[in-house]
This record gives sequence, structure tokens and C-alpha cells, in this order.
Amino acid sequence: MPQRPTHLPAIGYMLFAVAMFAFMDAGLKLLAPHYPPLQVAALRGMASLPFVLVWVLSTVSLSSLLQVHWPLHLLRGVLGICMMVGFVYGLRSMPLSSAYAITFVAPMLITALAVPFLGEKVGPRRWTAIAIGLVGVLVILRPGGQGLATAGGLAILLAAVCYAAGAIIMRVLAGRDSIQAMVFWFLVMLSVGASALAAPNWVALQPSHLWIIAMVGACGAVAQVALTQAFRRGEASLIAPLEYTALVWAVGLDLLLWGVLPDRWTWVGAGIIVVSGLYLLRREKIHAEAEHP
Repeated sequence: MPQRPTHLPAIGYMLFAVAMFAFMDAGLKLLAPHYPPLQVAALRGMASLPFVLVWVLSTVSLSSLLQVHWPLHLLRGVLGICMMVGFVYGLRSMPLSSAYAITFVAPMLITALAVPFLGEKVGPRRWTAIAIGLVGVLVILRPGGQGLATAGGLAILLAAVCYAAGAIIMRVLAGRDSIQAMVFWFLVMLSVGASALAAPNWVALQPSHLWIIAMVGACGAVAQVALTQAFRRGEASLIAPLEYTALVWAVGLDLLLWGVLPDRWTWVGAGIIVVSGLYLLRREKIHAEAEHP
């Protein structure tokens, strides 16, 4: 009898990718108090680029990297710079776990943006899940109260919006350009664009931070490759919910490195976002199966 395909490799790749991204973000948080956000964004791109270049050149030809849709890549690069700057700025003033809880709204924003930009249909149940997820963000931010509705919290929310917009562009590019080209040019544009903008206020690197920068680059590159393998080997509806395991890593790193934990309302808001996000993913799977039985 033929063996049933196993999803374990895809799950393993995804869990590993999420963990590596969490360590990368912890490194960004360690750098954030010492350098301007634009410089940290530039360092993130430049540190990962050599590792990614080795992967790219070992899997595709150099000429294939030049045959891409430049306007969309440029727009994604601009969004990537805004996303990184907002995320790093927010990390200066809040725990990594709180920042992650806000960014978990990104999958819902992607679904909402897919309606006007990709022409996808979203039913009332999915719109309800999106609305409930946004309520979770409001619980975390608590505007008018003692929550995270500060410049840092709003910067993280802006980063999530930029990430969602970039994901929409990735969906358009996925049918045109290779994954390698998308990863490579994103890092190139992040490195060049953020470096040019950061140049007037560039701060000399401290030797004690070089290992953190190297760690950020290595973890970011390895995570990107693992993420690509996960989505190649497994269904998106199975893999995507595993992104929420990032909160476990964020809480552990917050406790280990900074001795902090999210407050009660952050946990409540994160729970609302995660539950509504999982429901949204389930509805998208049902919708996809109905379109392609």
C-alpha cells in the first residue's frame, strides 16, 4: 500500500523558522537602544544578505535574479523599510512578546487587503473574525487607558500594516518571480535603502555588538530558508497557524534577557487575536476547498 504523505517535515521547518525569527528579533531589540531604527533596519538587511546570497546562488542562476518585475519589488522594498523601522522603534519601549501580540493581527489585515487589491471574496464570517481580531489589538493598546497606545505601540501596528501590504505584493509576485529573487531583492533594497536614509545619523558600531549583528543575520537567513521549505512541503492552512508559537519564544526570551512578562490585558488581547486568527485560517481553508474540490 502507498504510504500516506507526512506533514512532519513541513511542521518541523516551520517551528524552526519561527524560533529563528524570534532570536533574530531579540537581537534587534538588543540593538535598538544603541542605534537609530533606520540603522538597525540596514544592519538587519546587510547581515543576512551574505548568507542568503549563498543559498540563492546554490539554487538558481544569477541571470534569473535580473528577470523580475522591478516596480513591485521596489514597492515591497519601501514597505519593508517602513516595517523594519516601525518594528525596531516599537521594540525600544515594549517587551518582545507584546510587540508580537500586536503583529499577530497581520494575517487578518492580509485577508482584508486581498479584497480590494486581489479581488478575493471575503464572507461575513471572515469579516467578523477580522473585526474581533482588531478588538484584540485595541485590548492590548487600550487607547485612553494605561495600555500600549504609545508611539511605540502604534509603530508596531504600522509595521503590521506594512507587513500585510508587503504580503499582498508577494502573492502577486509569487506567480511571476522565484522565491529566491523575492528574498534576495528584498534584502538588497532593505540594506541599500535603509543605509542611505540612515547615513546622516549613522552611529559607529560597538565591537561588543558585532556578535549580535552576526546572529541577527544568520538567524534571519536560516529562518527565511526554513520558512520557504515549510510552505513548499506543507499546506498553508496547516503551516500558517504555527506562527503563533512565536509568542512562546518571545515570552521566554523576554523573561531570560529582560526579566519582564506581558501584563494581563496583553495576554487577553493576544488570546482574542490568536483565536480569531485560527478561525480565519479555518474559514480560508474551507473557502479554498469549496473553490477547488
